[in-house]
Amino acid sequence: MRRTVLIAVLAITIAAIGLSATTGSAASRLRQDPNHKVTNSSSTNWSGYAATGAKFTSVSSSWTEPTVLCSGTAYSSFWVGIDGDTSSTVEQTGTSADCSGSTPQYYAWYEMYPKYPTNLSNPVSPGDSISASVTTDGVGRFTLTISDSTQHWTYQTTQRLHSAALASAEVIAEAPSSRSGVLPLANFGTVSFGSSTANGASLASAPSLDPITMVSGSTVKAQPSSISSNGSFSVNWKHS
Repeated sequence: MRRTVLIAVLAITIAAIGLSATTGSAASRLRQDPNHKVTNSSSTNWSGYAATGAKFTSVSSSWTEPTVLCSGTAYSSFWVGIDGDTSSTVEQTGTSADCSGSTPQYYAWYEMYPKYPTNLSNPVSPGDSISASVTTDGVGRFTLTISDSTQHWTYQTTQRLHSAALASAEVIAEAPSSRSGVLPLANFGTVSFGSSTANGASLASAPSLDPITMVSGSTVKAQPSSISSNGSFSVNWKHS
């Protein structure tokens, strides 16, 4: 009798988790990678701001999910994270606005790179107000939280990664990657990040702060604006 109850509880728990997180979709084969640097201020896959020069244990920001313009298959992601600018891991959570041909797709996810991301089944639509944070106890335990106040949901997960360097904190728009490399960047127009923080203070006050422009050869793909004293800035799409 006790074993039957335990199996039933386990089945219910697994079903509940499945309502919030999925890993089987084609989009889960995409990855939000560490910074593929060209120079300290340019990258083939990132655009936004990366803070360095300290040990980072928290990062947060908010943004409005942009409307993606689709004329072919392309991808874009918007996230907050620790590590990845000067290290080979990234602990991150955010949203994506992708194009499957002419069809837009919006969703949220978290990723403990180098593991593949976990996509969430919680609804995301253009114009939604998103907020996200990543925090750590400094010894390998991470709490990743993402909320959509427009759709009235919050998702939080605790993950472990003892090899994390805690060497940087980022707020980024990204062209995701697949095994073949960086994918085409979807035309997201402009994404505006508000009141970004690192270690509980404005991202703008970080010891070292790098504005990163996404480039492909001599072509600018996405570029950040200047950052305000409260950590607000935008990233503008320039080219696919």
